[in-house]
Amino acid sequence: MSLYSALYAGVSGLSAQSSAMATVADNITNINTVGYKGVEAQFRTMVTDGRAKSNYSAGGVAAAPMSMVSKQGLLQASGSSTDLAIDGGGFFVTRATSDSSGDVAYTRAGAFRPDEEGFLRNPAGLYLYGWPLDATGDYTNTGSIGALEPVRVSDLVGTASPTTRIQARMNLQSTTTTYAGAYTAGNMASGTVTPQFSRSFDVSDAQGGTHRVTMGFIKTGPNTWQSEVYANPASDVTAANGLLASGTIRFNGDGSLDRTGSSPALFAPLNVTWTNAAGSVPITLAIGSDDGIDGITQSGDESSLISSNVDGGMLGNLSSVEIDKQGVVNAIFSDGSSRSVFQLPIATFQNPDGLTRVSGNAYTISRASGGMTLNAPGQLGAGSIASNSLEASTVDLAGEFTNMIRFQRAYSASSKIITTVDDMLREVSDLKR
Repeated sequence: MSLYSALYAGVSGLSAQSSAMATVADNITNINTVGYKGVEAQFRTMVTDGRAKSNYSAGGVAAAPMSMVSKQGLLQASGSSTDLAIDGGGFFVTRATSDSSGDVAYTRAGAFRPDEEGFLRNPAGLYLYGWPLDATGDYTNTGSIGALEPVRVSDLVGTASPTTRIQARMNLQSTTTTYAGAYTAGNMASGTVTPQFSRSFDVSDAQGGTHRVTMGFIKTGPNTWQSEVYANPASDVTAANGLLASGTIRFNGDGSLDRTGSSPALFAPLNVTWTNAAGSVPITLAIGSDDGIDGITQSGDESSLISSNVDGGMLGNLSSVEIDKQGVVNAIFSDGSSRSVFQLPIATFQNPDGLTRVSGNAYTISRASGGMTLNAPGQLGAGSIASNSLEASTVDLAGEFTNMIRFQRAYSASSKIITTVDDMLREVSDLKR
């Protein structure tokens, strides 16, 4: 009987509008939740028989809430360097625990803070995960969640960091007298020839031990110098006479570095083996680019070291944590040194709106979301990371109050269907009198 179908359609309208009002309630109560994505109430029809011509039976309506996960929220400034927001697509990768036993969750709620053990967690208790960086600042992206580790920097306090880079800006005086004697590679390291200009740098092994490395120069012709890099004392390394690298350095007519005409050995990483059996990593010599004045130059000024920077050494107390827009987590220590320790990944999905919502303002993968891809921020559709920022909720309060009025009126109208059908059924029952 069509009256009963109308009655059931009215009931379905009450249920659908109730679900729609629930989405409004959820949105309004989460208007200040960091990274919250508003839920949009949509509806779909239910049809009993679409072929009916003269005798129509009502089907009703069903609510179809849609979470607008792909909608970008406003980025707001924050006073904490570990507050993170994603400008663009993607999600932070988190787990419920600090080991692999916890469930994986994806979130844009980036209000991370160090806990009592030094792990970065957000207010929902989710641990931030990333790729650990090796001593040279590299990582391997296998695309697997299993390769990620919880971000923790407090365990670096009191540890050693080997030197990976020597950066130097020097000037060699062009009016220096050309060396007239016989020179053979290794003579400066052995002490046979005294350098016309030299500078020493203190470098660290993997145990925090300090060693001295010297760069020596003698002029052998116009715009041409011989250079050696050697340990002092030579007994610190296994290389003969402590010689680590040697070769020719040439300059252009304007005093800039002619790196193409210089010996490649002087610009290649130094592979050092310490005699104290401490570990080491290749040490990059950042002493200038081709045709550049950002490293070693030649001019009429006195030979001198303009500036230098050597990383590595014993790490002091942790002072702060900084995260750049490429997602590199840097630990800053009280002695002014810094170390890159983690690379944060961004997880992207073919259909982020199809993710399953879970408590804690997070999401899990589903069939509708498609496969997950891990990339560094800014690569292949992944958004960039903004530190000292938080993503605001995407809820529009004015729009939600408008929807509240709509759903309330629709609920009242559905209830009128039920009362009207009740009156009509009463008339039918009265026919028997």
